Order: sequence, then structure tokens, then C-alpha cells
Amino acid sequence: MKRLVILAVGFLILFVGGGARFAISLALKPIAAELDVPRSTLGLAVALYLIVTSASMFLAGRIADRFGVRLVLLAGLLVSAVGMGLVGLVVEPWQLFAFFGVIFAIGNGVASMTPVSLMVSRAFPNAAGLANGIASAGMSAGQLIIIGGFAVLLAVSGWRSVFVWGAIAHLALLPLVLLAVPTGQRGAVGHDHALAATGANGLSLRAAATTRQFWLLIGVYALCGLDDFFVSTHVVAFAQDRGVDALLAGRLLAAMGLVGFVGVIIAGAWSDRSGPVAPALASFMLRLAAFGLIVVDQSPVAIAGFALLFGFTFLMTAPLLVVFAREAFGEVNLGTITGLIVMIHHMCGGLGAWIGAAIFDARGDYDAAFVAMFASCALAALMSMALRRR
Repeated sequence: MKRLVILAVGFLILFVGGGARFAISLALKPIAAELDVPRSTLGLAVALYLIVTSASMFLAGRIADRFGVRLVLLAGLLVSAVGMGLVGLVVEPWQLFAFFGVIFAIGNGVASMTPVSLMVSRAFPNAAGLANGIASAGMSAGQLIIIGGFAVLLAVSGWRSVFVWGAIAHLALLPLVLLAVPTGQRGAVGHDHALAATGANGLSLRAAATTRQFWLLIGVYALCGLDDFFVSTHVVAFAQDRGVDALLAGRLLAAMGLVGFVGVIIAGAWSDRSGPVAPALASFMLRLAAFGLIVVDQSPVAIAGFALLFGFTFLMTAPLLVVFAREAFGEVNLGTITGLIVMIHHMCGGLGAWIGAAIFDARGDYDAAFVAMFASCALAALMSMALRRR
């Protein structure tokens, strides 16, 4: 029962944080209009957010390995709430960089997939893929439910109310973490059992970096991040550019969360049965199909198809990372190693968000960006095949 409570708390943390991080994408157009800045400026703010939050994920992993996840999660949720609340008060563009790109980014990175995955994997050592799939599905559920609610707030009360309610949601999680996550444990319930199950003391980060598997994982997750945050940052604005109503475009982003909920659980369960390579490869093949579709057809129906197909894959690789890393490098430094890979994933995501904005400002459309993302998916699929155990 205690393990199920930990899983539920992990789900809720990712539910709120996973939904809140898309608030900037939902409000991209009205923020740009009110602050009188081009989209590339907001793209840079998103890129800064991704760089800062990714570095925070690495730091969170190291701290969680040494001192446990409880303090990490409490600090992350509190800082996230402060950052979201301050974004609702923005009157100058630089404040968006400071409040969203730095403060919220630190909190969102600390209370993120890295410590949650570590906590859940140690609670469910024999079903880490499925357990992480369920926890990761919190991000998809948040994208569906929270973004759906934010879209209504945006239409009724304006974009500032979106960030105020985002702050309140983070604060509401603090008592749950205090009650459910034990004090003074590295990870969570089942840590010792997990070590016995893996049968490995684990490689240090330096030793892991000498292996082929480590660099392949870096490459796969870097390219994955490039695609993820290009789409999540620009899909609402792209749909509006092609004549889709603003509220409907916001709901499209929420619908991506619904199909992503299914995709991430399937990927987690699949990895427990056959290993993580097959679901990773399937994810990138589906993305190739999605980008291929939108390159040749940008009608509203095609945009909906693209969003749903890509949304199904959006989090499929999230529960796979801890399985890949635990098999290759052991358990002891799992938070540090996965935190570093997630950091690079998000940094490349920042690059993807900025590239999309820069191409739009230069050309007036996203066509060249879609072609570039198609190529990145093809390369990621090839690297995923190379991850097969020899």
C-alpha cells in the first residue's frame, strides 16, 4: 500500500509540473502581443527555461542519490509556485526571462521526472518500466486536464490568471509530499531490494561515460528533446496560423496529453516485457510518420492528425531512460546518470524551441523546421537500433 501511495504522489507531481510547463506555449500569442515582442524572443525565454531546468534536473539527481528525494521535491514545488506566481505579474520582457526562464525553471527541474523516476524505480524494482510509465503518464494527464483548464482561463480571464492558478496548484502538493514520502531515505521504499535485484553496485558517472551505451543514450535523448519542445512550444501558434480557433488550438494541445497518457503506459509495460529498445524505436518511427504528414499537408484535419500522432509518442521514451540506464550502469548512481541525460535532453529541447521561433520569424512559416525535425527523427531511430544489447 505504501508503494502505491508513493506512485500516486509521483504521478501528481508530474501531473501539475507537466501541465504547468506548457502554460507558456498556450499563452505564446497573447503574451507576444501584450508585451509587443516577436515570437523569437519568447522562444529564447523557453530555451532559457529548458537550459536552467535541465541543469536543475542533474543537480536534483545528484542530491537525491545522496540525501533522498523528499527534500528535493519539497524545495522544487515551492520554487515552482513562486516562479509561476511571478510570471502572472510580468510587465517587461526581461521579467519573463527571470521569472519563467530562471525561477520557475529551477523549481520545475528539481521537482521533475529525475527524482520521481528514482523514487518510483526503487519502490517497484521488478516493474520499473510500468511504474515509471504510470508516473510519467501524470505529465500527459496534466497536459490534458491542466492545459484544458488553462485554455478556459485564458479565454475567460486572460493569460495572467493561468500562471496564478498554476502557482496555487504547486502549493497544494506540498502537504502530500510531507505526508507520503519518507524522511531520510535514499530514493524510496524498496531501495535495498532494488540493489539486490539489479545485482550491481553501479558505475560512477565517469566510468559510465567511457561506454558506447552512454553516448548512444545521450544522442537519442538529445534528438528526442529537439523534437519534443519544438512541437510543444509551437503547435498551438502553428494551428492558429493555419486558421484554427484559439480555444480549439489549446484543446488540441490538451488532446495530445490524452493520447500521450496511453502511449507512455504502453511503452513502460512493453519495456518490462521485451526491453526498452523496441518501444523507443517505435516512438521515433511514429514521429517520422507525423512529420512526414505535416510536411505535405497542413490542413486543419492534417494538423489534428499530426498533433495526435506526435502526442502519442511525446512521453514514450520517458519511462525507458531509467530502464536503459539501470541495465547498463547499475543502481547506485542512477539519479546522477539519468539526471545528466535528461539535462541534455532538455537543453536540446531549448534549441528546438528556439530554432522553430527563429525559422518562423525569418520565413513566416514552420515548413523548414518540420523538415529538420523529420531528419532528426530518422537519426534517432538509427541510434535506437544501435542500443540493442550485443
